[in-house]
Amino acid sequence: MARVVVLGLRYPDLSVEKGILGGVEVVAGSGASADEIVEQAGDADVIIAGSLPKFGSSVLERIGCRSIVRAGIGVDNIDVDAAVDLGYTLAYVPDYGTESVAQHTLALALAATRRLGEADRVVREGGWGFAELRPMKLPPASTAGVVGFGRIGRRVAELFRGIGFGRILVHDAFVEVDDQEQVGLGRLLESSDVVTLHAPPPSSGTPLIGAMEIARMRRGSAIVNTARGSLIDPAALASGLKIGAPRVAALDVFDPEPPDLTPFKDVASRLILSPHSAWYSEESQLDLRKKSAEEARRIIAGQPVRNPVSKGAS
Repeated sequence: MARVVVLGLRYPDLSVEKGILGGVEVVAGSGASADEIVEQAGDADVIIAGSLPKFGSSVLERIGCRSIVRAGIGVDNIDVDAAVDLGYTLAYVPDYGTESVAQHTLALALAATRRLGEADRVVREGGWGFAELRPMKLPPASTAGVVGFGRIGRRVAELFRGIGFGRILVHDAFVEVDDQEQVGLGRLLESSDVVTLHAPPPSSGTPLIGAMEIARMRRGSAIVNTARGSLIDPAALASGLKIGAPRVAALDVFDPEPPDLTPFKDVASRLILSPHSAWYSEESQLDLRKKSAEEARRIIAGQPVRNPVSKGAS
């Protein structure tokens, strides 16, 4: 009997996976360390993995399994080049959770521009009034900047337009956009009242938003990251928050996770944080589980996967 091990995913049960995989043994494990990955999944036919188990080259060499389905979009917890060289079949699920992430992004953007984190602190500390929260502008008088224009970025732009943002700027280093105002990253940062990130990490390994980019942001602006924690240099962001450019950072993703918030100890009131939950809704989780299990089923049946991962992916 084929064996599928689900690692690092806190599902309440494995009924979805078992229903799709049929007569396959399906078990769960934490995959919290290299030794646990080897012990729990070393003899599996397919591993379905969350973001926490780390598949470095030494782990990949130690396990007999040669197929991993990453239940999610990013594959930065897998040494993809090493896996390909070792003959692994790799797949991922890039097409789930679009609406959940887009709506979470919108919620964070509105919370940031309406200064809700700061307002909450004022009231909790016994204050009143909104003098400390000025200035705030309505969307028609504001510019939104969307960095990365794939499925999620495009949906976020639609939501921004739906609530009446006066201007929407788009930057995508890989895609020509003919139905939006497309600009360079520097101009977008200089011109936007709220910036949202939906891009993959640069192949160079350096943050997309570093000290030079932070320095170009508007005073009073907000930045929202629901994509990858590695997109922003935390020290540069903390320095920007201290002078109010940007004024607020709304973050759902971090590097590492859970995050080290030490760089932000002096600007904690300028942060709005969520625990990498933008992707989650009951509907998006079910979609992710189905698509991950379907990829595992294809592998077991000797069929090509729907969304393969090749060298250079992250």
